[in-house]
Amino acid sequence: MTATPGPSVLAPVAARYAWWLGLPAERTADRDVPPEQVWAMPVVLRLEKAAPPSRTPLLEAAASAALAVCLHDDARPGGPWYEALLSWTSGHIRKVARRARGAHWEAVQDLPGVTVDVDGAQVRALLPCRVGDLPKEVSRLQISGSDVPFDEPGPAPDDRPVLLLNPDVTMSAGKAAAQVGHGTMLLAALLDQAELTAWADEGYRCSVRVGDRDGWTRATDALARPHEAWDEHGLVAVRDAGFTEIEPGTVTVVAKARP
Repeated sequence: MTATPGPSVLAPVAARYAWWLGLPAERTADRDVPPEQVWAMPVVLRLEKAAPPSRTPLLEAAASAALAVCLHDDARPGGPWYEALLSWTSGHIRKVARRARGAHWEAVQDLPGVTVDVDGAQVRALLPCRVGDLPKEVSRLQISGSDVPFDEPGPAPDDRPVLLLNPDVTMSAGKAAAQVGHGTMLLAALLDQAELTAWADEGYRCSVRVGDRDGWTRATDALARPHEAWDEHGLVAVRDAGFTEIEPGTVTVVAKARP
């Protein structure tokens, strides 16, 4: 992970954030290139048969890993990951979650990326590429079946960002992993350098919880004014394009920089 992160590859994410929130729902699924030419970040969830992880730490590991790739030392201007990451963040920040176990999990450790472990749950986020150019170690992995049972994690700690999942939308663990990864990226894109450095020192740890309906309504009402929601409450929203599982334009996650 980085010692002194810089937000350069996340600048395009920050620049279009408010525009994306205001886009008509039916426009969020617009795609201007063929599917195989779309850039995506592979997010590999370790799901061993004998000891599957709990859902909450798995999602927390995914959220931290996706951001850690973006703010890795190799992601700085001139670094070996910079051009690929900038190409990706300059378009849709699509992620594709896949599951791996055993030798397949070990194989993806050799690919450029970052593995995060949260309470024994492990996720490796990889350097983005075009979907048609996925390494064979990734393309052979299954997308379906990347689910684990819901758990009851208890209250979120008050010393780290919190990612609230939409209580009215059911998502597989793989889909939710992608969404919380979007959430940490949006937070990091808007934080100042001092806040970002402090978060890096904590390994980009965050909490993932399902939002309660009253709190979710208040947060999404506030997000009708994106700049005020950020300046006054430290809130950002993840709005999905709707390519898989859910309707286009759905707000899937509200991320809070300050609990």
